[in-house]
Amino acid sequence: MSFSILPNRAVLMGFAAVLGISSPALAVTVTGSFTVKININAECRVVSSEEHNFEGRGIIDQNIDTQSAIKVQCTSGTPYSVGLGLGIGAGATLAARKMTGPGNATINYNLYRDAAFTEVWGTTAATDTLSGTGNGVEQSIPVYGRVPAQSTSATGAYSDTVAVAVTY
Repeated sequence: MSFSILPNRAVLMGFAAVLGISSPALAVTVTGSFTVKININAECRVVSSEEHNFEGRGIIDQNIDTQSAIKVQCTSGTPYSVGLGLGIGAGATLAARKMTGPGNATINYNLYRDAAFTEVWGTTAATDTLSGTGNGVEQSIPVYGRVPAQSTSATGAYSDTVAVAVTY
């Protein structure tokens, strides 16, 4: 019968574990994997809209034209359309929006999709809205405004509030 005085490997590993000692030669690595995912949904936002200011004027005997912009952001590849409401001025129509001032006096104006002032901006898809496709970053959409020549109302400040609707 022969006895070995060298401790076997299992005994050494046991002592190493109890003492908190590890040896790279004794380490075992196993691998696995997990999934990382996200679903990107179609989305659009009105990032900002500039005030449309016709500046200070007196007698309105000729057209007063201005330009501002609406900034929208939509996910890449998302088709969208931008519509502008009639505003809150009493008696506003698609043909003549109304800014209201002192004593409920009004000044006619309108908003257009083109620099030639021929395409009035409304809210009916594929008729009087502006269409585009999102690219993931802010897109600046010009808004052209015109106060046509008209009988001049009373002096004072006139304003209107127009809703911006982005449909996607």
